[in-house]
Amino acid sequence: MSELADILISASFWAAVLRIAAPLIFATMGELICERAGVLNLGIEGIMVFGAFAGWVTVYAGGGLWAGVAVAMLAGMGFGAVHALLTVPFGLSQHVVGLGITMLATASAYYAYRLALPEVTNPPRIEPFQPLHIPGLSDLPWLGEALFSQTALSWAGFACVALTALVLYRTPLGLALRAAGENPQAVEAQGLSVAALRMGAVIVGSGLMAVGGAFLTMSAFSSFFFEMVNGRGWICIALVVFGAWKPGKALLGALLFAGFDALQVRLQQTGLGQIVPYQVFLMIPYLLSILALILMSRRAEVPAALMTPFNRGDR
Repeated sequence: MSELADILISASFWAAVLRIAAPLIFATMGELICERAGVLNLGIEGIMVFGAFAGWVTVYAGGGLWAGVAVAMLAGMGFGAVHALLTVPFGLSQHVVGLGITMLATASAYYAYRLALPEVTNPPRIEPFQPLHIPGLSDLPWLGEALFSQTALSWAGFACVALTALVLYRTPLGLALRAAGENPQAVEAQGLSVAALRMGAVIVGSGLMAVGGAFLTMSAFSSFFFEMVNGRGWICIALVVFGAWKPGKALLGALLFAGFDALQVRLQQTGLGQIVPYQVFLMIPYLLSILALILMSRRAEVPAALMTPFNRGDR
């Protein structure tokens, strides 16, 4: 118990929680925007993979870090446009299209990597985002290391939550977007295009998913390697449900999962790690997240028109 207490009060643990949560936050906000408009985007896993590659290869080729973020976002928006075109105006199955996008984006990233670097065995490294020094705050005892030793991209993730909440709940666009996922007939009655709202949400949301992937290569690992996303996209879909389709609660879910993940890494280094197989520790974040999801989702209200195709004139 003393080792657990030492972990929980260490500044490095809480710094790791924020760092692990950041890519989840970007992707979760992207998925939340899609689902709020009535579209389930199962392409998230593949879009994150391609975003990770696109951002990394841009910087590796000589581009700036923020240029890498922009390229990753544009690439994600491209896959989002394909997803939106097939699911919104054409009304194809959102499950099938989403899984197809995941396979297409993942395979495209791997193929492009092998095409660009055919002889490379060890992934080249880039100079990633560095922790942003905030005068007066970064130098604070404990708090400076725990909270104010993050990169600019990490802070952008938290700003993304505030911006998403602001748009969804404080603007006419957000009201129309939420209505498209709840009552698309009412949106059409107001003279607005449900298709345009849904397609726009999927495209923007997919861009954020790709930025979440780019965070991994440009702010966490500084290189691209296969399987680096490692199921984070599927976790983000669960976090949307955990957060009851609300940005603030989804943020708490991302921090909770990140806390479990950071904890299991440190538990492996304790005396307990000499006794218990490491696979058990790897299971901990997912088991606890499933438990939390079960408890929270019982009260969640699913957007009424989620995964429901809409054609003009439908009643």
